Amino acid sequence: MQRKNLATIILAAGKGTRMKSDLAKVLHPICGKPMLWYVVDLSQRLGSEKTVAVIGHQAEVIKETFRSHDLIYAYQKEQLGTAHAVLQAKDALLHFDGDVLILCGDVPLLLPSTIEHLLAEHQSCNNAITVMTALLNDPGSYGRVVKNAEGDVVKIVEARDADPEEKKIREINTGIYCVDSIFLFEAVLKIDNNNAQKEYYFTDIFEIAHREHRKTGSYIIDEPSEAMGINTPDDLRTAQKIMVNRSSREP
Repeated sequence: MQRKNLATIILAAGKGTRMKSDLAKVLHPICGKPMLWYVVDLSQRLGSEKTVAVIGHQAEVIKETFRSHDLIYAYQKEQLGTAHAVLQAKDALLHFDGDVLILCGDVPLLLPSTIEHLLAEHQSCNNAITVMTALLNDPGSYGRVVKNAEGDVVKIVEARDADPEEKKIREINTGIYCVDSIFLFEAVLKIDNNNAQKEYYFTDIFEIAHREHRKTGSYIIDEPSEAMGINTPDDLRTAQKIMVNRSSREP
């Protein structure tokens, strides 16, 4: 079944220096397939009308690896932040009207049922943007999800920028979003890089939505490990174990 009103952007431009390998991070294998394969497969199983992969490092190798997949490619030549990466997909989705799912090429463990719940929450609440979140006892270095009394997401604050009260928040950002397509690109163009890292942070979109009185929300996943990002060889081994355990439980 193809959803007529769903497109997907997959962020896959990073080099992944902590992998200590010359291979682009999203091409590192889990159970014999590049981790990006699982994200592309997820998008296609959800019935995305269009799937845009934002690539940069080893772009040609990625294109060759996925030549048999129906992907649209956008290029992020400079790594200027997540909002900048999303903006590269603007032309590919110029005439698309619906919801845009934003996935990360290094988050390969998400299940279709989990994303279906995110989409259902987004649509039933008539949100402009919905972020997938997780509750952690020790949120550590993850961005904190700040809400108002009505449950709207007012902002997402990086751990290093959080004040003592914000650091107590257990709900964290997984980096997975569902966004109304019209609002998405209007808002991303308003994001600036007025921060210490001089990067364009996609999370700033929540403050824009709040200023414009648009509805925002979060969907808290049951199993935080599904949203695990692969950043190191140890992460890769952990993901491999989870994938193997899943396979052994399947009928």
